[in-house]
Amino acid sequence: MGQNVQLSTAVIGAGVVGLLTAWQLRLSGHAVTILDPAPGAQASYAAAGMLAPISEVQYGQQQLWELMTAAQAEYPALIRTLQQASALPTGYRENGTLLVAADPGDRQATAELVAVQQAAGMEVTPLSSRQLRSAEPALAPGLAKVWSVPGDHQVNPRQLVRCVTEALDAQLDPGVFPTAGPPAQWIAARVTRVEQTEQGIRVEYDGAAAVFDRAALVPGLGYTDIAGLPQQQPLDLRPVHGDVIRLRVRPEQLSPGEQHLISSTLRAKVRGRSVYLVPRAPEDPLEPLGLVVGASSREDGLPGTHTGSVAELLEDAAAVLPAVRDAELVEITTRARPGTPDDRPYLGAVSPGGGVVISTGYHRHGILLAPLAARLTVALLSGEPLSEADRDYLETMRPDR
Repeated sequence: MGQNVQLSTAVIGAGVVGLLTAWQLRLSGHAVTILDPAPGAQASYAAAGMLAPISEVQYGQQQLWELMTAAQAEYPALIRTLQQASALPTGYRENGTLLVAADPGDRQATAELVAVQQAAGMEVTPLSSRQLRSAEPALAPGLAKVWSVPGDHQVNPRQLVRCVTEALDAQLDPGVFPTAGPPAQWIAARVTRVEQTEQGIRVEYDGAAAVFDRAALVPGLGYTDIAGLPQQQPLDLRPVHGDVIRLRVRPEQLSPGEQHLISSTLRAKVRGRSVYLVPRAPEDPLEPLGLVVGASSREDGLPGTHTGSVAELLEDAAAVLPAVRDAELVEITTRARPGTPDDRPYLGAVSPGGGVVISTGYHRHGILLAPLAARLTVALLSGEPLSEADRDYLETMRPDR
């Protein structure tokens, strides 16, 4: 769709999913307006950004496996496009993941899941003690078992938000982006109502209103607070709170020549509990030479930080990587993720004529699924043909299930 058929499109919600949706809409020729009181400040701000379709596999979620794998495959092309539009770092790193079992009980549980992963054709390889010591010498001695997952990577969501925001605001080179729409417009307001009218999609916010040709509803848990079409299409969303810790590695913790304590992302089982440690690159201006440790998963109604969860995360992280005890604690962030009954997100057109698309309920997988969700949303709003695979993905995510 070129600029001669430009549609005005509202994107309601500016987490990573919403911002990437806005970016893909702009690339497709839409004139985009983004409505959010605090872009990138909710679940995306806390997220560690693991792109882990293999190591995040859970029993009984085969449909999610396909979505996660397809979404991760779209990241390299997305990153290349963003790098053409912005000089800011994207935060994308292909650093692989290690699955760590701390004790014999953890080893048995992890080995059973690894068997499921391998049976599905996923690349998961056991490491010997010598291989592990060579790859990650800072890990605790005596770990029961470790497997390598070289295809699971990461992106820093905070950097990604900054990069996409600059790309949305940039004057794009028409030689590189021949079909792109104009720079995005931003409205720092909370949307209160969305409805279909004869004039178009009416969006009300903070006592004002505007009419658009199309709208993408990407407000996370805020979906249930919007009147109009969302009330006519109720969704089963619930807040799942998570506590995430950010540490800074002090220079004296590193041996000569070392760049970081660990090079791979770690996903560990420690006495049956789950913990992850994600290394941030030394050149990261937002989290220099750091570790992201997380994350709890709570449905206790507490919107603030849970002391016991933080204590367990630090204890388990130190059991795997003892140097955690000597790092600097710089931040604890708690946010609510939009959960659904079966952990599958909601994505689909809901208004007459397909002028409004819902995209929410991404729970723990929002950063990973964002490129796929953005592309499918744009296809629905633009009336683009869908492949058989895309139709299958939308069937998995349909809002009316």
